[in-house]
Amino acid sequence: MIALITGASSGIGKELAKNLASRGFNLILVARRPERLREVKEQIAMFSDVKVKLICRDLSKAEQCVELYELVKRMNVDMVVNNAGFGLFGRFDQTELDRELEMIDTNIRAVHILTKLFLQDFRKRNYGFILNVASIAGFMAGPLMATYYASKNYVLQLTRAISEEVRHDGRNVYVGVLCPGPVDTDFNRVAGAQFAIGGASAAEIAEYAIEQMFRGKTVIVPRTEIKALAALSKAAPSRLMLMGTYFAQTARRGEPEDEKNENNE
Repeated sequence: MIALITGASSGIGKELAKNLASRGFNLILVARRPERLREVKEQIAMFSDVKVKLICRDLSKAEQCVELYELVKRMNVDMVVNNAGFGLFGRFDQTELDRELEMIDTNIRAVHILTKLFLQDFRKRNYGFILNVASIAGFMAGPLMATYYASKNYVLQLTRAISEEVRHDGRNVYVGVLCPGPVDTDFNRVAGAQFAIGGASAAEIAEYAIEQMFRGKTVIVPRTEIKALAALSKAAPSRLMLMGTYFAQTARRGEPEDEKNENNE
């Protein structure tokens, strides 16, 4: 079994890689930073003898997403985890346009391209797993992180729709989406924000996500309090949710660093 994981150099992606390695999966790990990828490979080698292939690509560039697919399509990949992504904090009229477009390309376009290309292969083989990483942000609008929240809405709803198409096909293919809440990763540092509530460990999220994926769960929401927030987002008046999200976001502070994160919230 071979699993391809994007954004694998840190955070949830790294922990997913380690967890899958412990289950005997050979890995293809994708990120921009080769030194970080090598560190992950070395950590995995300490407890597992699975094969680990490292690929450096910038998935904010559509052509590099296609290059990645072309590079691995004959390797009979069994699982794809679209985890690469990052956030940006600030008023919509004040955040940097180029940075937002880069985020849209990473959070949306890369997921769209890789999901489509690998799903076509998995349907032909009648086997495969695709797990897209969204966020609890995908259930709501997010003042002060408007573009990030919107990007995760796209990932969540796209994945749900594709999953239903696959279900009607009767294919032995899984398509699901992970929607974590705050996670203790580099996300805050890159987004220029701090969470108002404590985050779960990336290892905890990874373990839960993989267990639920193998059980066939389409929308995976770890932690009881985050499940409650997802339910509230559906039941509460939208105006109330907007106000609540705005005031929660105002608790965040900091300045974004000039680098792209490989993690999701």
